[in-house]
Amino acid sequence: MKPYHRLPLSGALFSAVLMASSIAGAQQKPVPVPHSNTSYQLSRETALEGTVISFTTNSQASPAGAHVTIQTASGAVDVHLGNANLLAASHFTLSPGDTVRAVGETIAAGKSSQFLARVIQKGGQSLTLRSVRGFPLRPVATDFANRPGGVL
Repeated sequence: MKPYHRLPLSGALFSAVLMASSIAGAQQKPVPVPHSNTSYQLSRETALEGTVISFTTNSQASPAGAHVTIQTASGAVDVHLGNANLLAASHFTLSPGDTVRAVGETIAAGKSSQFLARVIQKGGQSLTLRSVRGFPLRPVATDFANRPGGVL
């Protein structure tokens, strides 16, 4: 008979410890998470206009991808363009001396900041580089019939 009495007692003890730990956890104040303004927001967009100083398809600077340095009235600005393949697929070229306009947002990146272009314009040509939420776009294959496996 003794084994039957110990089992309910140990189960009751376990339940009491479990409830006490959940009550203690409920008493703790939540730790506030610091708000970060690193997410892209259309309401903070600005436009840069100037002359291309240099263009790199695969920059070593963060974030990785295509970068263009634009000489503006207030100085040189490094602009992240995203995926260089999107520029190539759209036949969008940038050369030193080109006059461009970039619409985007400056985002804090560590101790410095980075201008993320959502739209780049050169002459009558315009290319959307990011979604309205700031995610870089990628080129989409349009020739599905000639791909291995055919059309889905």
